[in-house]
Amino acid sequence: MVDFGRLMTAMITPFNEQDEIDWDATARLIDYLIDEQKSESLVVCGTTGESPTLSDEEKLQMFEFAVKHAAGRCKIIAGTGSNETRHSIHLTREASKLGIDGVLIVVPYYNKPNQAGIYTHFKVIAEATDLPVIMYNVPGRTITSMSVATTLKLAEIPNIVGTKECASLEQVTQIVAHAPEGFLVYSGDDSSGLPALAVGAHGIISVASHVVGTEMTDMIEAYLAGRPVEAAKLNQKLFPIFKGLFESPEPLPNPSAVKYELSKRGFGNGNVRLPLLPPTEQEQQFIDQLFV
Repeated sequence: MVDFGRLMTAMITPFNEQDEIDWDATARLIDYLIDEQKSESLVVCGTTGESPTLSDEEKLQMFEFAVKHAAGRCKIIAGTGSNETRHSIHLTREASKLGIDGVLIVVPYYNKPNQAGIYTHFKVIAEATDLPVIMYNVPGRTITSMSVATTLKLAEIPNIVGTKECASLEQVTQIVAHAPEGFLVYSGDDSSGLPALAVGAHGIISVASHVVGTEMTDMIEAYLAGRPVEAAKLNQKLFPIFKGLFESPEPLPNPSAVKYELSKRGFGNGNVRLPLLPPTEQEQQFIDQLFV
């Protein structure tokens, strides 16, 4: 079984005033996430890392930098998926040369493939690499959702080791019930993290863990240690942050809110690349109140 831990952070990409990657802030952020927020793995250049606006060159630079700076203190998962299968294979192969520990591959977006197309997409990518592959089903972004049946069929491929599931708790439950031993299911939604654990998920791939990772680790450990009431109380305390980082009070595109909060803690300037925008003054005030 390949185990990337219970809490993985989908890491932001800090930018400087020239809208380029801020390498100093990135280094300090990696240290902070490992040492203070207790992340066991970092997903680099995923959606929270603004992958749609990063060039392949920037992504490969980020992968290499993260591997070298983490220096074995945590696992580095590279976001190499796109809606074009050949491009996903190319980026996965290039990333594999840099010492990464695994790849995160998203369900193809915009194209709207059927289940056979989704299956074939993941199958040929997995066959093109020796790296562990984590699938990412996020129908709110991709429109098309990978079904339970397709997920379970893909779980039989040896190096497809898990899935980041954002469709529903019902889908998490069904996958966990029928997946082969060693196949791990991660919740991709912070607010559903504890309920997902309760129905058998292994862990959480999180945005909020940038800022409340230690508390989330306490919640996970309390649940696993047989203290569900304590875990529920911690979840209730964290829930406003889980929701507020995405709604301020109107829907706010990720990672605008968490980048703003991290900028206050000294990790980058909070800038996001267009077409995303930073929080307005009113939205900033709402985010500020989450951490009072």
